[in-house]
Amino acid sequence: MYSTVEYKGLKSDYRCGYCGSNDGKVSTGMWAHAMSVQDYQDLIDRGWRRSGMYVYKPTMNRTCCPQYTIRCHILDFKLSKSSKKILKKMTRFLSKGEVVKGSDVEPMDSHSEDAGIGHQPVACTSEFNTDIEKPFKIVSLEELESTEIQEKPQPDAASDKGEPGSKNPSVEADVSTEPFKSVPKPGRGADPTKPPCRKAKDIRREIKLKKLLQKQQQRGVADVSQHQEPSCANPHTVLLGHHVPQANRPKSLEEFIFESLTPDAVHQLEVKLVPVSSDDPDFTESFNQSAALYSKYQMAVHQDSPDECSESEYTRFLCQSPLQAENPPDGPVSGYGSFHQQYWLDGKIIAVGVIDILPRCISSVYLYYDPDFAFLSLGVYSALREVAFTTQLQKTVPSVCYYYMGFYIHSCPKMKYKGQYHPSDLLCPETYAWVPIEKCRTKLDQSKYSRLNEDPNAEDENRLRDLGKVLVLYRNTVMPYSIYQRRKKRASDEEAVRQYASLVGQTCAERMLLYRN
Repeated sequence: MYSTVEYKGLKSDYRCGYCGSNDGKVSTGMWAHAMSVQDYQDLIDRGWRRSGMYVYKPTMNRTCCPQYTIRCHILDFKLSKSSKKILKKMTRFLSKGEVVKGSDVEPMDSHSEDAGIGHQPVACTSEFNTDIEKPFKIVSLEELESTEIQEKPQPDAASDKGEPGSKNPSVEADVSTEPFKSVPKPGRGADPTKPPCRKAKDIRREIKLKKLLQKQQQRGVADVSQHQEPSCANPHTVLLGHHVPQANRPKSLEEFIFESLTPDAVHQLEVKLVPVSSDDPDFTESFNQSAALYSKYQMAVHQDSPDECSESEYTRFLCQSPLQAENPPDGPVSGYGSFHQQYWLDGKIIAVGVIDILPRCISSVYLYYDPDFAFLSLGVYSALREVAFTTQLQKTVPSVCYYYMGFYIHSCPKMKYKGQYHPSDLLCPETYAWVPIEKCRTKLDQSKYSRLNEDPNAEDENRLRDLGKVLVLYRNTVMPYSIYQRRKKRASDEEAVRQYASLVGQTCAERMLLYRN
């Protein structure tokens, strides 16, 4: 499946939710109609971030509050004293019902507010009218080099309207068809004498879950998250192994969390990982409750009007994702894609963390919670649970070893707290190299915008080198930009395509489809 995007260009002089400036924010954006998890992983490693289907990149040297991508190394994660206090507070609440209000509340209500501040969802004014489920025709640069395409004049009806899928008989030999989906052959149906068929991904998920549980048992795991017996019929329960504490060793994050999940506790907390999909029963059954919680949170914390946090806005912002779900054999049990991590307290949802599971990380998108439980510091608690989930996931998928917290804004006090998660790196806005945050603070104290890379000779290794190889989708046909220019003859969009390719990098530019009309 191709990633298909529609570049929208620069957006400037609009309100900033961090400093309050009415015209200081500047960013570049594009609508992602479909996107692979690998492409999105590569994009966030170049400073991009999604809000619903919209993917944007702050223009760092122009925007009023530069937003630096931040990631945490979960293999070396160290709990801070303030984080331990919040975990202990949750333990006391769950085990004894103790409520402590007005203390140790995180400096920000939500862990990942940056996805929503200044980037509230808006209707897509897309010109994209190609059905991405249909097979695209593909024209290769090699074919063009070997046999130069000589196009014949087309009738006015075909050349003027530019309808997707219109055929050009002069290039039929140079076009190959590669369908995305194969049509199954008709059969006689299921054999009533045999058990019902199961989906392959469900079987793989069950096998992986069994292997994970076996590994936990071999390591002396005492129990599973929520102190419940794991069930392969419910793959959405977030597993959390508990290791037997050793003498003279600091308590781990997993041990802190496990302490609060005893069966005799006053309150029971369960965390479910639910795919963002209308085909998933857990997602559809909890949709109304989740949407109502989102509305309650937005109105109480962000003072939104009812229209601004309606069910349709909730769907557009947090339930629509361009990421295509993938379930490779060597991937996580849940698969890759977009998920809601639901926090159920005594059978009621009190918080939802929106996350993306990607090839190298878990990326935190947004968090909303019941304001009545703000005393539990759910922003920080959910972040710690997401770190623990990433750590657990890394044991079966070694490549997933980072937790992305969105943007770090040094000039905004309520966003600086993300730097307290150790160890963390910031992304250099010029070379896209990762730099330990300790080396960045002095520079950022002196200037809001800074080239973080200490090597003055370092360059962007994935910078645009060949504009002609940028892949475009034109009239339902996939082709390099060099062929598009020859067909269009009077292409006037070279500057926009060059800007897009420079921002996404040569690798993504050659792999994703840039829609042109």
